[in-house]
Amino acid sequence: MPRGLAMSRFGFDYLLRKHVQSAAQHCASLQKKHVSPDVLRHASAMLVLQATGDIRKVSLRLGHANLRTTEIYLRADPTEKLDAIESVLPLTLRRGQFRSPDKLIASLRGDG
Repeated sequence: MPRGLAMSRFGFDYLLRKHVQSAAQHCASLQKKHVSPDVLRHASAMLVLQATGDIRKVSLRLGHANLRTTEIYLRADPTEKLDAIESVLPLTLRRGQFRSPDKLIASLRGDG
């Protein structure tokens, strides 16, 4: 940070709004979205839960003192949220099967 201090909650909110506005110029659907630190925090927690299936890791990531506080994430189906997110992604960012070019495979093998 400019003064060598930790970023405040307000500073983070300011930077997030600034970057969301910038991104909305390239992705029109962001103009209608509510993006906040809490939304990012919740999305991150859902991704950790889906990736690990471990509610304890979600609890640690969120800094919850009690595991029961984190149990709300067990009631939310992350696949529904991920499907909703994917529906607004550009085609170039959507999930699919990766097919590597032959040149890439050759270079990894040391053939090329």
